[in-house]
Amino acid sequence: MQVLSETIRSIEPVDASAMSEAQRRLNSLTKPQGSLGQLEEIAKRVVGITRKPRPNMDRKTIYTLAADHGVAAEGVSAYPQAVTEQMVYNFLRGGAAINVLGRHSGARIIVADFGIAADLKPAPGLVACKINAGTRNMAREPAMTRDEAVRGVEAGIELVQETDLAGTGDMGIANTTSASAITAVVTGRSIEEVTGRGTGIDDATFRKKTRVIEEAIARHRPSANDAIDVLSKVGGFEIAGLAGVMLGAAARHIPVVIDGFISGAAALIAATLAPTVKQYLFAAHKSAERGHAACLTWLGLRPILDLDLRLGEGTGAALAMHIIEGACKVLNEMATFEEAGVSGRK
Repeated sequence: MQVLSETIRSIEPVDASAMSEAQRRLNSLTKPQGSLGQLEEIAKRVVGITRKPRPNMDRKTIYTLAADHGVAAEGVSAYPQAVTEQMVYNFLRGGAAINVLGRHSGARIIVADFGIAADLKPAPGLVACKINAGTRNMAREPAMTRDEAVRGVEAGIELVQETDLAGTGDMGIANTTSASAITAVVTGRSIEEVTGRGTGIDDATFRKKTRVIEEAIARHRPSANDAIDVLSKVGGFEIAGLAGVMLGAAARHIPVVIDGFISGAAALIAATLAPTVKQYLFAAHKSAERGHAACLTWLGLRPILDLDLRLGEGTGAALAMHIIEGACKVLNEMATFEEAGVSGRK
């Protein structure tokens, strides 16, 4: 608990004076004021987060965390649990969507086992952070102990490396069931509002999934104000780890690009633990998974992209990194009216 407590204490508000100075420069660039819209807001926020007047986004890192969920035993997913392990090996071979888009954005992909229900063979690029071999079935008992929840968050904190821009991603069969439960508890939205079809389940499976979430919340009664309680009762180990990545990055003044619904649920956990962390987050996109909109509304984040993505892995984060890097290059490389010898506004 010490790592978590110290990290939370070290998260500072973004630097408002640095943001004001960035706004002055943006206003002096060779364009009508505000004409680059959200690019200007993004650049200004990055300056406030990093405390650097000319932030460089050369080093980009995406943390793709994997874990299994005991609730998969209830038949809430279209895929078998073995797919989690299989997809991790695909990540390590470079054959998944996140690998393709990570290469495209110039991001390093860190793949970590936070709780896969199998003993993975050691492989180049695989980081071992296993808390347990999958969570317990939250439909029957709490998903994990409080100690496991804390260890999961702290493992995520310790995973953070020096980088200019961090992104989050996930892999875990049945993890949208946990994400829906977390979102319903923290945001206070109804289960019907925040539960989607995940991997593409049919109507009967969707009804079962909704019922399982209802019963788990009724059985365990997680407290919305206690993030560790929520995690331990209806969470996942990769969700705990992603919350830790967000906290650890914020403590180091690193901006974080959160991916889709699973990352959104992890952000709810992180922001419940440390509300200031919201200032460090960028929403990569709005997921087609319905609960993600509730996450973004609660967090007060505007999505950069809206492409009907619902894969996870960090794919949306990889794409949005281009936009954030471009925003910083506008701030850094555009000439001012004075530098360019262009007449300013009368």
